Amino acid sequence: MSYEFLLASAIGVLVAGGIFLALRARTFQVVLGLTLLSYAVNLFLFASGRLVLNRPPIWDKAVTDYTDPLPQALVLTAIVITFGMTAFVVILALRSFLETGSDHVDGDAVPSDRQDGLGDQRGEDAQP
Repeated sequence: MSYEFLLASAIGVLVAGGIFLALRARTFQVVLGLTLLSYAVNLFLFASGRLVLNRPPIWDKAVTDYTDPLPQALVLTAIVITFGMTAFVVILALRSFLETGSDHVDGDAVPSDRQDGLGDQRGEDAQP
């Protein structure tokens, strides 16, 4: 089994899981879906530099084959940007939850929120 097939399969699974979670109605699942999509993009960028084992990332006259260092630098940069973006989106989701009392993407309280204990805490949706 080749490494390329294994890596392509992992990227496909991450993209499928990311799309599934990003289309959910809860904010935490959307954040997890976006994170999985960013992991898939990072793996894709890393694989674009060819999968070469036991080769140096720097060109040398004595070495005829080397690994491309540019995708590695791009992935490191993407990891830092993804971390910052994820922290920002989590804070936005937390603020939205605290203001609306629901963790749904559209901000509306639904009947399942009352069962989960996520209903409006101000007593507006309390049963008469």
